[in-house]
Amino acid sequence: METAGNEPVLRFEVRPAAGEMPSYPIDETPTPAKRWTFIQSRITDTGSYDQYNRPYLDFLKDVVEANAGRSNVVWDVPHGGAHHSREANPDAAGHELASRDTSRRGHGYAARDYTPRQGRAGALFSAGRARRRQSVIYGTDLSIEFRDTPGHIGAPLRIIAGLLLSGAVIVAMAQRPDPNDWPVYSGTDNGQRYSPLKQITAANANRLQAKWVYHMDGASGMEQTPVVMDGVMYISQFNRVDAIDARTGNIIWKYQRPSASAMPQRGTAVYNDTVYMVTSDSHLVALDARNGGVRWDVKSEGGYVISGAAPIIARGKVIVSGNRPDGFIQAFDAETGRYAWSWVAVPKSGEREAETWGGARPQGGPMWMSGSYDPESNLLYYGTGQPNPQWTGFERPGDNLYTECIVAINADTGKLVWYFQNTPHDTHDWDSTETLVLVDGIFKGQARKLLLQANRNGLYYILDRINGEFLLGTPFVSKVDWADGLDSRGRPIVIPGHDPSVRGTMTCPSTAGATNWPAPTYSPDTKYFYVTVAEGCGINFITSSTAPDAGTGYIETSSAPWQAYVRALDATTGKKVWEYKPVRSNHYGPGLLSTAGGIVFTPEQFGQVTVLDAKSGKPLWHFNTGDLITASPIAYGVDGEQFFAIASGTNVFAFGLQGVKP
Repeated sequence: METAGNEPVLRFEVRPAAGEMPSYPIDETPTPAKRWTFIQSRITDTGSYDQYNRPYLDFLKDVVEANAGRSNVVWDVPHGGAHHSREANPDAAGHELASRDTSRRGHGYAARDYTPRQGRAGALFSAGRARRRQSVIYGTDLSIEFRDTPGHIGAPLRIIAGLLLSGAVIVAMAQRPDPNDWPVYSGTDNGQRYSPLKQITAANANRLQAKWVYHMDGASGMEQTPVVMDGVMYISQFNRVDAIDARTGNIIWKYQRPSASAMPQRGTAVYNDTVYMVTSDSHLVALDARNGGVRWDVKSEGGYVISGAAPIIARGKVIVSGNRPDGFIQAFDAETGRYAWSWVAVPKSGEREAETWGGARPQGGPMWMSGSYDPESNLLYYGTGQPNPQWTGFERPGDNLYTECIVAINADTGKLVWYFQNTPHDTHDWDSTETLVLVDGIFKGQARKLLLQANRNGLYYILDRINGEFLLGTPFVSKVDWADGLDSRGRPIVIPGHDPSVRGTMTCPSTAGATNWPAPTYSPDTKYFYVTVAEGCGINFITSSTAPDAGTGYIETSSAPWQAYVRALDATTGKKVWEYKPVRSNHYGPGLLSTAGGIVFTPEQFGQVTVLDAKSGKPLWHFNTGDLITASPIAYGVDGEQFFAIASGTNVFAFGLQGVKP
């Protein structure tokens, strides 16, 4: 048994990968064979001590999983008393942190004996409850020391710590909130829209029933994704947030900022004890999650207008985006609202990228959907929209950067790290704003950090998310007639004759897109990418062949009528595994959700809610909400009960199993 005074000691050691050695002297230089992190943890007390330290255990397990193979750290965590350094007894009774199975995540770690050295006071900051795992605080010392008493450990913890060593970043799993919560638009920062909850399974989904319905008076055609934290659901519109009991649907508080608005808006975000909402007059407002009180209210910078996309949180910043006058991203400090930086989707006159506009003024690139975030690389990923003029390209010859792109932005500085252009010189309004899904997986036999997107132009893309390298592009609808494939860099090999015309030009897919903003989902269990697609072509018209800002219209073709499907694609090949034809939908429908219970929650445009078997696509259960659904679903848990929720028309429905008694 190891103690510090009368208190037990929790110790960690993480060895560096080869080539990541900091300047500090250490006991051993690892070989390449030891590249993956190894760690030893011992709690050498018994009884009630375990319950006090459970929050630490859960949090630190996530830290370990997030940092396999990364940095050199020696962590000493005494609870009270003076700091002591002595050899840990590998045979001491206690809990083995290293025993946690991480095979699903593609890496592991092993326990080993070690001789810890004297630790030094490290960076210790208050950064929100550990169970939320959304903050990372950085220090520069070789070791970190946490001091607290067991009595305090049982309370909601406000310590999250990380290290920055020799350029390597320790990340506290910002992508993994408590599985019972759904704090951001996609549930997690990685855009997967996957829930690890598994009370509801393919075997019992036929027992689902509506648990409650909450009506949003004054709303219209709601598109928002509710968010949930600690059993409270936050439902937003422009200028408004309703906080309700996520178990019963009863109102807790309501915030209304003048004036009331029924315009579509896609959600909010909750971080620590604050709810962040956007307003119709381009303000970002921070509300106290407990009572709806305003903590701060700031207007967007530089005359840029925030869109209705839900904010996301990255490295203590709130990230918003918008369309006017051009596409942009802005970052604000989550605690104070202080403006941090902007990134704009089109270059200024005189910049090198402006040469891709053939002398025309760069304009467009709207950014009207939420992005994704990788805390390990500290990169934000967003999609940009079409160039302007929108339908005629003769006045803007060239690729028109950075429109119709996937961009990676440094979350600290707002600087562009890399870009990939899906549709150069677009004339079909094929915005690249579809959800960007981040996956760690094996691609062609090599472990890669992947970015997946089903694009509106009909092609499914796989990129390396660290450097933007193009890895794969393949159609995910039956007919893509505007390009004869992609070259080795992912650039479309364009087939002439598909620009809009006065007489009308047929193109597949249509301007509505092979898919659109409704969110896809990725399941790490099946390794399938599930997406709502629209088969069919469109005829595009312009009102003038000489006016650069000619108006346009597009219609469905009688020879290729639109039909929606939910498709499961093999995530690393893009090949279709199965498809499901909705009951009554001829256009792209709502977003999707997958769970560890082996199901895909599948709303449909005309009000049906369907649950599918994630492996086979077999329908398991239906429910008719009675109104259009144009939103994306969530999963959450309260008091031992799992729920699904979805906005339909002007109502939010929650579903759970019959007979569950928390």
